[in-house]
Amino acid sequence: MSEWQEVKLRDLVHIKHGYAFKGAHISNIRNEHLLLTPGNFEIGGGFKPLNKPKYFHSEYPSDYILSSGDLIVTMTDLSKKGDTLGYAAVVPDDDTMNYLHNQRLGKIEIKKTEVLSKNFLHWLLRSPSYRNEVLASYTGSAVKHTSPTKICAFTFALPEIQEQEEIAAVLDSLDKKIELNLRMNEMLEGTARAIFKSWFVDFDPVHAKAEGLEPEGMDSTTAALFPSTFNPDGLPEGWTQEPVISSAEYINGAAFKNMHFSDEPDAWPVVKIAELKNGVSPQTKFTNTDLGDKYKLDTGDILFSWSGSPDTSIDTFIWTGGKGWLNQHIFKVVNETRAERGFAYWLLKYLKPEFIEVARNKQTTGLGHVTRKDMQWMQYCKPDQPVLDLFHETVGILLDKIENNLIQNQTLATLRDTLLPKLISGELRVDTATEKLKEAVG
Repeated sequence: MSEWQEVKLRDLVHIKHGYAFKGAHISNIRNEHLLLTPGNFEIGGGFKPLNKPKYFHSEYPSDYILSSGDLIVTMTDLSKKGDTLGYAAVVPDDDTMNYLHNQRLGKIEIKKTEVLSKNFLHWLLRSPSYRNEVLASYTGSAVKHTSPTKICAFTFALPEIQEQEEIAAVLDSLDKKIELNLRMNEMLEGTARAIFKSWFVDFDPVHAKAEGLEPEGMDSTTAALFPSTFNPDGLPEGWTQEPVISSAEYINGAAFKNMHFSDEPDAWPVVKIAELKNGVSPQTKFTNTDLGDKYKLDTGDILFSWSGSPDTSIDTFIWTGGKGWLNQHIFKVVNETRAERGFAYWLLKYLKPEFIEVARNKQTTGLGHVTRKDMQWMQYCKPDQPVLDLFHETVGILLDKIENNLIQNQTLATLRDTLLPKLISGELRVDTATEKLKEAVG
């Protein structure tokens, strides 16, 4: 590492404070002025779109509009362990939106672009060595703060500009592949949800046959599996109305307590809502206490989060984190066959807006719940076995692809987080990292 020079960040960058946008003009009514907040940062760094973004509806100084590719850091955090404090993210490319730089974020301006690569700096500010310094120097307890002065005091080893770009390119390629898989999953889910709604909510194939028409996009053999008439209750002939709770066995997690947590090598992660959304992280608790086989998790298990902030926590997930323990407030969804498993998954996905509304109507102190009782009175249309099997043949491959993409993303994220500190410190050189990358993505 003879060519790497030790430098202080303050000699290479300036961090600009954001603007104090007035709360009276902030709302969730969409316009082209989107206010960025610490909530837009992933745990570990990187940009995260919000489910409920905030927009600004008044005038403001134009120099607080961020540009695509700007590097920003979060300087305030409300979580117990400062989950995102100090981490960096890159402003996305979106010509339809003005991303606004508010006061809780810092915009990083590089003084010497011929010496320091913005792409390299992005990853440096997501590295463990930098992160440890931020956590060692923050102020506040309930609300944690850092500052440009504290961030800029960070000392690190800096390689030549070309090697900086090569290091960033390796790490960027992993993030881009993860993002590509997520976008692919969104398209696959959209296709599967559309088929589910057409067949089991709108009954399009049955309506077509009842009118003497061929169902759209189906050959005669496939169409023959659907009824051609409706019962007096409005359901297709031979199909039944059932409570949602009957679509699977719903196993609630165990109430793990502090006395159960362990750092022993044989301990498994306790899967809470945070793990469903962010995966296993440094904040994850582990245990080797066996409270029963029904609480054991493994890759491929379907989990329904029924408690939490309605708009961000109520959802259905495929677990890809390997062995684990199911915590309370999450149902493990268990079915006897893969056809029933797939149907239950897409049923729960389709009902997500209704679940959110149920939880919101019972929301207290920010939290809402969907109970077994709610799932008892909520109804769905259960098809006969031939159509259920047909749905699995049609949509099962989509669910398999989604699951495989999630598993690959788990592998890619682990590789990224392993390579990051080694590349940033010079312990691992780019050519070796590139070989590991090829092995992971093929």
